[in-house]
Amino acid sequence: MGEVTSGCTFHKRVNGPWIEVMVKTAATVDDGDTIVMILPDCGIKTLESIQGWAHSTSNSVVITEAPTTSVTTGTLTITVGGSTDNMIRIYKVVGLA
Repeated sequence: MGEVTSGCTFHKRVNGPWIEVMVKTAATVDDGDTIVMILPDCGIKTLESIQGWAHSTSNSVVITEAPTTSVTTGTLTITVGGSTDNMIRIYKVVGLA
């Protein structure tokens, strides 16, 4: 288990007061790895939801996967859920500006 933020890509979309950030991990991410997001750096003041998916085959079949999360002083920590290693994970983080 390790912190894998540096290997992630982040894509932000603003829709009025809603901000969505899509996070894509590298294909080497394992169960229990963590991703750290500084919410104010993304423009998010209030976290509303997070959804997660995993690629069971690289860039192919996508399955729902629930991460564990915690927020401390504007820092969101996403802990990869599921039971498999070496998969691309996608997370959709939604919050209010």
